[in-house]
Amino acid sequence: MANTKSAKKAARQTIRRTEANKARRSRMRSYARKVEEAIAAGDKAAAQAALKDAEPVLARTAQKGLLHRRTAARKVSRLSKRISAMGA
Repeated sequence: MANTKSAKKAARQTIRRTEANKARRSRMRSYARKVEEAIAAGDKAAAQAALKDAEPVLARTAQKGLLHRRTAARKVSRLSKRISAMGA
């Protein structure tokens, strides 16, 4: 249990940050899932549209520190590679 005033404030901030991060992580995963589902359905146009929506969400997640920026870039790259392979 936090004893000092600063420790109590830090505990409050941690709770607030955790909630925000949960929401961001959930949003990121939802957008990535939409792309995955479109790829699984074989709908290239829908997959491209979903990726266009997901890309800024992934970038923002990395910018906020939930993901490393290269991890976000790798996820976008792999999804776009799979979409490109659909047409071949």
